[in-house]
Amino acid sequence: MKVAVFSTKSYDRQFLALANESAGHTLEFFPNRLEPRTSRLAEGFDAVCAFVNDDLSEEVINKIAGHGIRLIALRCAGFNNVDLEAAEKRGLTILRVPAYSPYAVAEHTLALILALNRRVHRAYNRVREGNFSLENLLGFDLRGRTIGVIGTGTIGAAVVHILRGFDCRLLAYDVVENEECKKMGVEYVEMSQLFAESHIITIHCPLTPDTHHLIDDQALDQMQDGVMLINTSRGAIIDTQAVIRGLKTRRLGYLGLDVYEEEGDLFFKDLSETVIQDDTFARLLTFPNVLITGHQAFFTRDALTSIAETTINNISDFEKDQVKEGNLVRSQKHVRG
Repeated sequence: MKVAVFSTKSYDRQFLALANESAGHTLEFFPNRLEPRTSRLAEGFDAVCAFVNDDLSEEVINKIAGHGIRLIALRCAGFNNVDLEAAEKRGLTILRVPAYSPYAVAEHTLALILALNRRVHRAYNRVREGNFSLENLLGFDLRGRTIGVIGTGTIGAAVVHILRGFDCRLLAYDVVENEECKKMGVEYVEMSQLFAESHIITIHCPLTPDTHHLIDDQALDQMQDGVMLINTSRGAIIDTQAVIRGLKTRRLGYLGLDVYEEEGDLFFKDLSETVIQDDTFARLLTFPNVLITGHQAFFTRDALTSIAETTINNISDFEKDQVKEGNLVRSQKHVRG
């Protein structure tokens, strides 16, 4: 099949080309983000391969369908950027990578927790400047702390597995309880109890209408003063303005983000020589107790290999009319992450 691959970086080309060696599809790589003005690049192709911040709204769906596209191969697990009803109306098949390396995201989650707690990011900068003072670098032991995990799918379960080694009390909330997590000592509770009792809250649920702005002013009001909040899931699960208010009142003592509500115009780009126009994001950067990474939690060699192989296999399966049900995205409400 002829596939237009959007939002590509050097690592996308490297891993997809390697996975495609035995499949023999024709891949053309575009650095452009898929959006209305770039959708014309899909003309003459059978499929588009898209990433998390590509625009697959109704307008774009209609444009690429008009160019003859039959398949949207997502090289990611999330699909909140896709208008599923529009795709269904135009007869487009959507395939995704439901699981690649949950360990990559889980381990990055722990990296954010540990770095924020022990102020590693601040200490690194101090030492480079010859400042070896320990003032304002005081952390706390994770042992004995209560950690709340929102969403216990494959990634949330991997986080739980790691946290067991720190001898923490583990609370969780999910619409479907994970029996594996229960066996590891996780206590499933209502969201309000998780908010009230957790010293650290980490988010691993998908973005749905029900989870949009799940963390808002009302949620923050239920949390302990000085709570640590970590989000490696989807940016819009957090109401950023509410979180900024929480940081200013010190309700939030620490904030670790690998995703951001309006990241589409920022992440995966080198903007070091430009002025960031997003005032909300710029405000976040002013807090000393905020650590942001640019959607890199998934970014390991193991994960990229798995993503590329599953993506190419999805394209081959579609070509053979042998699509795997678990990789197929339908126009319905998904509740597990």
